[in-house]
Amino acid sequence: MVEQRGIIAPEIAARYERALTTVTGTWRKHPAWPTPIGRRGRWAEYDAKQVDAVVRAHFLREQPAPAADPDELLTIAQLVDATGLKRGTLDADISRGRWPAPDDEEHGVKRWRRSTADEVMRGRRGYHRRAQPGDAG
Repeated sequence: MVEQRGIIAPEIAARYERALTTVTGTWRKHPAWPTPIGRRGRWAEYDAKQVDAVVRAHFLREQPAPAADPDELLTIAQLVDATGLKRGTLDADISRGRWPAPDDEEHGVKRWRRSTADEVMRGRRGYHRRAQPGDAG
């Protein structure tokens, strides 16, 4: 199979299992988004390798490093770094009961074990686009 050099928004959405509106309305507006290399039909075409680099750097969540100590206690700020979640998302999940109670609380500082965070992230549903009528599959 020949590697595709150019990629358009519907193909980007399909590749990363996101809604087309996420690509055209959010990702494309990011300052690191690559400059189009041309057009294909009505769509701007982008270098596939550049798009992949931006998506991986700015839009995909990375899981915590596996070599980390599972018993290490993490504050909310450290959970943000360890999980890749935004602070507001984490605060909302905690307030709505979608995140477990702290494993430790001392002097008003709530802390969770890294193993607790890893377990939550493994069970966390991804935000992927829903199948649209006419999608192959």
